[in-house]
Amino acid sequence: MEFRSNKNFSIGVELEFQLLSQHNMELAQAAPALLDQVPAELNSKIKQEFLQSMVEVTTGVCATIDDVAKDLSSTIKFLEGLCKKEELLLYAASLHPFSKAREQKLSHNPRYKEIRDELQIVGRRLITQGLHVHIGMPDGPTAIKVFDQIRVFLPLLLALSASSPFFQGEDTGLYSYRTKLFNALPRSGMPEALGSWDNYLLLVDLLKKAGIIHDVRDIWWDVRPHPKLGTIEIRICDLPSSFSEILVITAIVQALVAELASGNLSCPVIHREVISNNKWNAVRRSLDGIYVEPYQLDQITIKDGVLNLVDSLKPVAERLGSSKYLAKIDSILEKGTSAHSQRRFYAQSVDFEYMIKEMRKGFWNFE
Repeated sequence: MEFRSNKNFSIGVELEFQLLSQHNMELAQAAPALLDQVPAELNSKIKQEFLQSMVEVTTGVCATIDDVAKDLSSTIKFLEGLCKKEELLLYAASLHPFSKAREQKLSHNPRYKEIRDELQIVGRRLITQGLHVHIGMPDGPTAIKVFDQIRVFLPLLLALSASSPFFQGEDTGLYSYRTKLFNALPRSGMPEALGSWDNYLLLVDLLKKAGIIHDVRDIWWDVRPHPKLGTIEIRICDLPSSFSEILVITAIVQALVAELASGNLSCPVIHREVISNNKWNAVRRSLDGIYVEPYQLDQITIKDGVLNLVDSLKPVAERLGSSKYLAKIDSILEKGTSAHSQRRFYAQSVDFEYMIKEMRKGFWNFE
């Protein structure tokens, strides 16, 4: 299996949006009709997803976070225009707060049908949306080097992006219930360290020979190498509810991957149980959770862990031209995540429709 070489830590971003009815804020099974109106030149950027109540927006290959911002904003605004004509709304969060999973329709795609038939109730409940960030890697061994070390930082990214506290009309008590729904899938969640590119090739070959996977897309880890694209793909994040937060998290991911790849930031490979405990704290308490940092195994808050990480990334962010995005981290830490805002708006009104309307106002206006 060949690894396609990429240089300069190029960026690709995937966003999974919910489609809502303007009239009652329910999930709308409208993706097929909407996608029929997408012009050919945007077919690679506005795509079908697992359910008919969601669409995926992707960037091209971008060199900088400024490029990501221009690419995404242009596509999203075009899609918003299509939605308006169809009396639909785009909504950025990782779970709809009250629509029922059993009412969602699968998109017309043989692969999606095969997946749902295999997963049964796990697949029927998978009405989640996420943010995926690809960073270009020069070769497979570098990708695995980053893969092994970045795992300890993934809970910090999850905590920053948490946006799924409600499910089917109930407060789950978690900040990212999407994570628990997704972790019910096989070959998902926090992976073990791989150690080397050869070990990765052996694992993929084993899974293929055993008939467990058809290709690497059937591995749904929180982070995974993507040889065909020549990237490391960070998949742990919920979908933030503001455009600015999406860019901040993407900037952190690019800078972190660049530092790990270059060896300027080294991190011990610690036991997966420690990382998984940190991930649970991100799911349960978001920024207020406990983070066992990987160097001395001291317990600090996730918020402090984020601040320490961002502080260590400032030099590389300067070189990558993304310092202005990292500088916005204080606003997120003070204001809280999407999950914090959702709970705050719901507490004010006890009305999910009001909550969604207020959350949507903040998508382009986050400061």
